[in-house]
Amino acid sequence: MMKTIQMTIDDDLLAAVDRATETLQTNRSAFIRSALHLALRQYRIEQLEQQHAAGYVRVPVAENEFAVWEAEQQWGAE
Repeated sequence: MMKTIQMTIDDDLLAAVDRATETLQTNRSAFIRSALHLALRQYRIEQLEQQHAAGYVRVPVAENEFAVWEAEQQWGAE
């Protein structure tokens, strides 16, 4: 189910949205829905990155923790 919302947007941003929707042959609503999906996806990625970083603060990488994999690395034409 879709809900109708009302929002305030500055003139320059609305003009840019209108230009983009014309080029993409879509409408404002579809364009803004897509932009919100992308923003929410980016927000989720940022949350996961923060959790990842916090995990390394709580449990730092031990010295030589990944040394066992050094022989497996390939660095191109060596």
